[in-house]
Amino acid sequence: MLSIRKNDARFPTKIDWLNSKHTFSFGEHYDPKHMGFRSLRVINEDRVRAASGFPTHGHKDMEILSWVLGGQLEHKDSLGTGSIIRPGDLQRMSAGTGVRHSEWNPSPNEEVHFLQIWLLPEKPGNAAGYEQKTFEPKDLTNRLRLVASRDGRDGTVTVHQDAALYVARLEAKASVSHELAKGRGAWIHVARGDVSLNGTALSAGDGASTEDAGPLTLVAGSGAEVLLFDLGG
Repeated sequence: MLSIRKNDARFPTKIDWLNSKHTFSFGEHYDPKHMGFRSLRVINEDRVRAASGFPTHGHKDMEILSWVLGGQLEHKDSLGTGSIIRPGDLQRMSAGTGVRHSEWNPSPNEEVHFLQIWLLPEKPGNAAGYEQKTFEPKDLTNRLRLVASRDGRDGTVTVHQDAALYVARLEAKASVSHELAKGRGAWIHVARGDVSLNGTALSAGDGASTEDAGPLTLVAGSGAEVLLFDLGG
């Protein structure tokens, strides 16, 4: 059975430089019924205007993933890391024992559109760390490409949690399937476009979850980009 979280049910934050939608409770938005799914705690869809961003702030004991959908995002942190994240790049920052960072849109005229994802770590007190990998368009097109995993397999970024993140960019009418093992849970987030998930229609911003073992089949309508989380924790 699928549980659906529709786009228009997400919590909104809109200020001068930021337009954000939160799948789960975040900041001033609190709903005890929507605190996350298993170890998945945050999916924020952020749009940051040109030459603006999040000033330096701190995190602790969280696995933070950033996936850019459009534009570019500049990252700087207290570990001495600095980088530009573009579409196809996945950044992982393990906040662990504590880290401070900023996220900034360096473009003078283009918005950056990205997903910020938080996973609870298996245990607190990990060493803070950073990692970034690039995934080519051909490796994401019409397939579920593993991009994050606990063991860093297949060229993925490593997360300190029993979690696997897949991304698919689907052309019109293309389909992909994923087998969910017994005892695990899946969360599907539609980043853009429209799909059918086991016969249920989903559009951009929609999420769906299940803890039923078996196949999960995604069929694109006019085209879509989808994230699939396979979660043991």
